[in-house]
Amino acid sequence: MPALTPAVQRLRADHAPALLAFERENRDYFAASVPDRGDDYFARFDERHAALLAEQATGLCHFHVLVDEDGRVLGRVNLVDVADGRAELGYRVAKSAAGRGLATAAVREVCALAAAEYGLTELRAVTTVDNAGSRAVLARTGFTATGDLVVDGRPGIAFVRPL
Repeated sequence: MPALTPAVQRLRADHAPALLAFERENRDYFAASVPDRGDDYFARFDERHAALLAEQATGLCHFHVLVDEDGRVLGRVNLVDVADGRAELGYRVAKSAAGRGLATAAVREVCALAAAEYGLTELRAVTTVDNAGSRAVLARTGFTATGDLVVDGRPGIAFVRPL
Protein backbone atom coordinates (compact mmCIF):
# COMPACT_ATOMS: atom_id res chain seq x y z
CA MET A 1 0.00 0.00 0.00
CA PRO A 2 1.50 3.42 -0.94
CA ALA A 3 2.29 5.90 1.82
CA LEU A 4 -0.27 8.63 2.33
CA THR A 5 0.77 12.16 1.50
CA PRO A 6 1.34 14.30 4.59
CA ALA A 7 -1.35 16.92 5.09
CA VAL A 8 -1.00 20.63 5.83
CA GLN A 9 -3.22 21.48 8.79
CA ARG A 10 -3.89 24.79 10.51
CA LEU A 11 -2.25 24.72 13.94
CA ARG A 12 -4.58 23.55 16.73
CA ALA A 13 -4.24 22.96 20.46
CA ASP A 14 -4.13 19.18 19.99
CA HIS A 15 -1.02 19.46 17.80
CA ALA A 16 1.06 20.47 20.86
CA PRO A 17 2.54 17.06 21.82
CA ALA A 18 3.52 16.16 18.24
CA LEU A 19 4.85 19.65 17.58
CA LEU A 20 6.99 19.58 20.72
CA ALA A 21 8.37 16.17 19.72
CA PHE A 22 9.17 17.54 16.24
CA GLU A 23 11.03 20.54 17.67
CA ARG A 24 12.97 18.42 20.18
CA GLU A 25 13.93 15.71 17.68
CA ASN A 26 15.15 18.26 15.14
CA ARG A 27 16.68 20.90 17.41
CA ASP A 28 20.30 20.28 16.42
CA TYR A 29 19.37 19.86 12.75
CA PHE A 30 17.54 23.21 12.68
CA ALA A 31 20.26 24.99 14.67
CA ALA A 32 22.72 24.23 11.86
CA SER A 33 20.85 26.63 9.55
CA VAL A 34 18.70 28.92 11.73
CA PRO A 35 19.18 30.33 15.24
CA ASP A 36 18.38 27.86 18.02
CA ARG A 37 15.10 28.49 19.82
CA GLY A 38 16.83 28.22 23.21
CA ASP A 39 16.06 26.15 26.29
CA ASP A 40 13.26 28.49 27.41
CA TYR A 41 11.27 27.65 24.28
CA PHE A 42 11.15 23.99 25.33
CA ALA A 43 10.68 24.66 29.05
CA ARG A 44 7.68 26.91 28.37
CA PHE A 45 6.36 25.18 25.25
CA ASP A 46 2.73 24.81 26.41
CA GLU A 47 2.57 28.49 27.29
CA ARG A 48 4.11 29.44 23.95
CA HIS A 49 1.75 27.15 22.02
CA ALA A 50 -1.28 28.75 23.70
CA ALA A 51 0.10 32.22 22.87
CA LEU A 52 0.55 31.26 19.21
CA LEU A 53 -3.04 30.03 19.01
CA ALA A 54 -4.27 33.27 20.59
CA GLU A 55 -2.21 35.28 18.10
CA GLN A 56 -3.55 33.16 15.23
CA ALA A 57 -7.11 33.89 16.39
CA THR A 58 -6.46 37.62 15.86
CA GLY A 59 -5.51 37.05 12.20
CA LEU A 60 -2.01 38.48 12.66
CA CYS A 61 -0.47 35.06 11.95
CA HIS A 62 -1.44 31.78 10.34
CA PHE A 63 0.43 28.72 11.61
CA HIS A 64 0.42 25.34 9.86
CA VAL A 65 1.88 21.92 10.51
CA LEU A 66 2.65 19.17 8.02
CA VAL A 67 1.30 15.98 9.58
CA ASP A 68 1.75 12.38 8.45
CA GLU A 69 -0.90 9.64 8.66
CA ASP A 70 0.26 8.74 12.19
CA GLY A 71 -0.18 12.30 13.47
CA ARG A 72 3.56 12.97 13.52
CA VAL A 73 4.59 16.52 12.64
CA LEU A 74 7.04 16.52 9.72
CA GLY A 75 7.18 20.28 9.20
CA ARG A 76 5.84 23.73 9.82
CA VAL A 77 4.83 26.50 7.43
CA ASN A 78 3.94 29.80 9.03
CA LEU A 79 2.69 33.16 7.86
CA VAL A 80 3.56 35.90 10.33
CA ASP A 81 3.33 39.67 10.55
CA VAL A 82 0.15 39.74 8.46
CA ALA A 83 -0.66 43.33 7.47
CA ASP A 84 -1.88 45.20 4.40
CA GLY A 85 -2.39 41.97 2.41
CA ARG A 86 1.19 40.79 3.04
CA ALA A 87 2.88 38.30 5.33
CA GLU A 88 6.28 36.79 6.04
CA LEU A 89 6.61 33.08 5.18
CA GLY A 90 8.72 30.76 7.31
CA TYR A 91 9.06 26.98 7.21
CA ARG A 92 11.06 24.04 8.48
CA VAL A 93 10.97 20.33 7.73
CA ALA A 94 12.21 17.45 9.87
CA LYS A 95 15.59 15.99 9.00
CA SER A 96 13.90 12.62 8.39
CA ALA A 97 11.59 14.22 5.80
CA ALA A 98 14.14 16.44 4.03
CA GLY A 99 14.85 15.94 0.35
CA ARG A 100 11.45 14.40 -0.44
CA GLY A 101 9.75 17.51 -1.84
CA LEU A 102 7.57 17.95 1.24
CA ALA A 103 8.70 21.52 1.94
CA THR A 104 7.98 22.53 -1.65
CA ALA A 105 4.53 20.92 -1.60
CA ALA A 106 3.66 22.41 1.80
CA VAL A 107 4.82 25.90 0.82
CA ARG A 108 2.79 25.69 -2.41
CA GLU A 109 -0.29 24.70 -0.42
CA VAL A 110 0.15 27.48 2.12
CA CYS A 111 0.64 30.01 -0.71
CA ALA A 112 -2.73 28.89 -2.11
CA LEU A 113 -4.32 29.19 1.35
CA ALA A 114 -2.78 32.63 1.80
CA ALA A 115 -4.59 33.89 -1.28
CA ALA A 116 -7.86 31.95 -1.09
CA GLU A 117 -8.51 31.73 2.65
CA TYR A 118 -6.55 34.61 4.19
CA GLY A 119 -6.97 37.20 1.42
CA LEU A 120 -3.25 37.92 1.13
CA THR A 121 -1.73 39.39 -2.02
CA GLU A 122 2.00 39.03 -1.35
CA LEU A 123 4.38 36.88 0.66
CA ARG A 124 7.93 37.69 1.69
CA ALA A 125 10.63 35.29 2.85
CA VAL A 126 14.30 35.38 3.81
CA THR A 127 16.98 32.74 3.99
CA THR A 128 20.71 32.59 4.42
CA VAL A 129 22.91 32.36 1.36
CA ASP A 130 24.31 29.02 2.54
CA ASN A 131 20.86 27.41 2.90
CA ALA A 132 20.66 25.94 -0.61
CA GLY A 133 17.63 23.79 0.25
CA SER A 134 15.57 26.76 1.37
CA ARG A 135 16.60 28.83 -1.63
CA ALA A 136 15.52 25.96 -3.90
CA VAL A 137 12.12 25.65 -2.20
CA LEU A 138 11.51 29.37 -2.61
CA ALA A 139 12.52 29.30 -6.28
CA ARG A 140 10.32 26.26 -7.01
CA THR A 141 7.31 27.91 -5.37
CA GLY A 142 7.41 31.17 -7.31
CA PHE A 143 9.44 33.43 -5.04
CA THR A 144 11.88 35.88 -6.63
CA ALA A 145 15.03 37.19 -4.97
CA THR A 146 14.77 40.91 -4.26
CA GLY A 147 18.08 41.68 -2.60
CA ASP A 148 20.76 40.84 -0.10
CA LEU A 149 20.48 41.30 3.65
CA VAL A 150 21.93 39.99 6.88
CA VAL A 151 20.10 37.21 8.73
CA ASP A 152 21.31 36.78 12.30
CA GLY A 153 24.78 37.94 11.34
CA ARG A 154 24.97 35.79 8.21
CA PRO A 155 24.64 36.82 4.55
CA GLY A 156 21.07 36.33 3.40
CA ILE A 157 18.64 36.90 0.56
CA ALA A 158 15.17 38.46 0.64
CA PHE A 159 12.43 36.99 -1.57
CA VAL A 160 8.93 38.03 -2.60
CA ARG A 161 5.99 36.24 -4.22
CA PRO A 162 2.84 37.97 -5.46
CA LEU A 163 -0.28 35.86 -4.97
